[in-house]
Amino acid sequence: MTMITEFDTSLPSNRQLQHLIKQALPTDIKLLTNETLTGKVIWQDHHSICLVDEHSQQTLIWKQAIAYIKITNNQ
Repeated sequence: MTMITEFDTSLPSNRQLQHLIKQALPTDIKLLTNETLTGKVIWQDHHSICLVDEHSQQTLIWKQAIAYIKITNNQ
């Protein structure tokens, strides 16, 4: 039996990701494999984040694979 819990938007990490989504901010996601993906976060759920790059390519990223997320500095 799968237990589905409600998405907790009160958590700071979820609020930060929602901010990135709403503001469509360019974002770097560093993976535990040391690879860095750059794009805009377009949605998140309990287990994953979807990042879209400048070529409109969507990448589904498991949250467990992420080392860190930061706003890209375009300057």
